[in-house]
Amino acid sequence: MRLLRLSGVALALVFSVASLTARADKIRDIATFAGVRPNQLIGYGLVVGLDGSGDQTTQTPFTVQSVVNMLNNLGVQVPSGGNLQLKNVAAVTVTASLPAFSRPGQPLDITVSSIGNAKSLRGGTLVMTPLKGVDNQIYAMAQGNVLVAGAGASAGGSSTTINQLATGRIPGGATVERAVPGGVGQGDFVQLELLETNFTVANHVVTAINSAFGPVASAMDGRVIQIRAPEDTNQRVTFLSRLETLDVAPADVAARVIINARTGSVVMNQAVTVDPCAISHGNLTVTINAINTVVQPPPLSGGRTARNTNADIQIDADKGPIVRLPKASNLRDVVRALNAVGATPQDLLAILQAMKAAGSLKADLQII
Repeated sequence: MRLLRLSGVALALVFSVASLTARADKIRDIATFAGVRPNQLIGYGLVVGLDGSGDQTTQTPFTVQSVVNMLNNLGVQVPSGGNLQLKNVAAVTVTASLPAFSRPGQPLDITVSSIGNAKSLRGGTLVMTPLKGVDNQIYAMAQGNVLVAGAGASAGGSSTTINQLATGRIPGGATVERAVPGGVGQGDFVQLELLETNFTVANHVVTAINSAFGPVASAMDGRVIQIRAPEDTNQRVTFLSRLETLDVAPADVAARVIINARTGSVVMNQAVTVDPCAISHGNLTVTINAINTVVQPPPLSGGRTARNTNADIQIDADKGPIVRLPKASNLRDVVRALNAVGATPQDLLAILQAMKAAGSLKADLQII
């Protein structure tokens, strides 16, 4: 892939090594086994022990209600109608990802995020919080000291690093209490699911598997591949371990250009091509056409001539910048030439959209 980034009038070009050399993908990088997936967990809890940076309870009554419920569950009766002023408590959501095949007793990393108006969670402690799945069942329990990255001062106290203080993490802060039922495949078959639907890749995967193990794989569609696997659990694991390391020839990528309208970043692949066109944008004119000039070869070069592939850039006092590019130009040449005349990110977006609308840009144009 090529990355073109416009910041003001600056343009950086980065080539990925993968696009310059032949490569083969591992099956584990382009597909997953059906049923082998993480599950998202969420919980609501309280962080206590804050240094006056907790929720303002006059604006977050749910924090006070949560504290009262917690104390009641611990056997502490709080008088009704009392006006609790809590500055060291914050209401938070706790999220975690439950990996496939997790078993009770395994630790999980969790993320703690304020949902009130707490200024900081630094130095706080998360009180025991149940984490539930989409089925409303409890799968883990969380508790521990919240770590807020990037918050603190240097050893000399002369400088302070401040990051987002309303979110923190607790490594190993949750313990799995319930396993998620599931397994790899049912009966004689397992299913391999491609990360992206592509009939060519599906065909390549089937070919690679059948070449290594015999006729055991067949494509259900452009995404799902059914594979006959051993019934014995240990043999199945060994079989899948060998299968996921097989090399698969990648399919030709579709021509695609992705533009970030906020930053001016442009990402494209080597399949992008440009046909002849003429575009006028404000005082900027871009023409892509045949340039009937040749470059004379240097001595001892074999006497072969080559067409001129350099951009012809002129500045007209009345018409503004005029960019002429040869017919063989690609989008990289276009963006480089636009950068040379000081085009802004907005100019680039408008020109690429116009080229796409005119049918000159042979690629799928996506704006994010």
